[in-house]
Amino acid sequence: MQADDSWLPLFPLKTVLFPDGILPLKVFETRYMDMVRECMRRNMPFGVVLIKSGQEVGAAAEPETVGCMAHMSDWDMEKLGVMTLRIRGGKRFRITNTRVLPDQRLEARVEMIPADDDIPVSDIHVTCAKTLKIVIDDVSAKGRAEHGESFISPFSQPIQLDSASWVANRWCEILPIPLKARQKLLELEDAQSRLSIVHQYLLQHKIV
Repeated sequence: MQADDSWLPLFPLKTVLFPDGILPLKVFETRYMDMVRECMRRNMPFGVVLIKSGQEVGAAAEPETVGCMAHMSDWDMEKLGVMTLRIRGGKRFRITNTRVLPDQRLEARVEMIPADDDIPVSDIHVTCAKTLKIVIDDVSAKGRAEHGESFISPFSQPIQLDSASWVANRWCEILPIPLKARQKLLELEDAQSRLSIVHQYLLQHKIV
């Protein structure tokens, strides 16, 4: 089957990828190895979507309708048959139609969702940003102490604490909340709404 640029390859996972998010990924199924190689060959992203029903392996899973473009920033194959990827979230998309290929891979026609408008700094933004910086600094200090120069931050660079969208998305990735709740946050149309919910959570749990 010839490649069709209007169909986006999908990688259904039990995780939610946000714009500018970093996701380490192990690929071992032949169908997804083939998909990743094809994306590399064509220098194109694939889509990461949360599984609505089904599993990561076996028959094609049913995806949520909103996902995120995944751009490969690094890859390695430390042992035969297992590819490790480091991907970075790009733009969000909404699925309008899907198809299942003979090897049970999913592809979709999608419409892109506009990027969040980065709003002026608010009191909520400042509070969330300051607390996030403490978390990032703590993770980085522990990582460097354990791994030295080989430590790679799990947070996308550069750190953008002046961006409401960046701050909201990083909190959405690390809060201990159900995947369905994380998905709903991804689907929100603006950074202010996302950040307000994050701020409320941080207040309720006495994190700020």
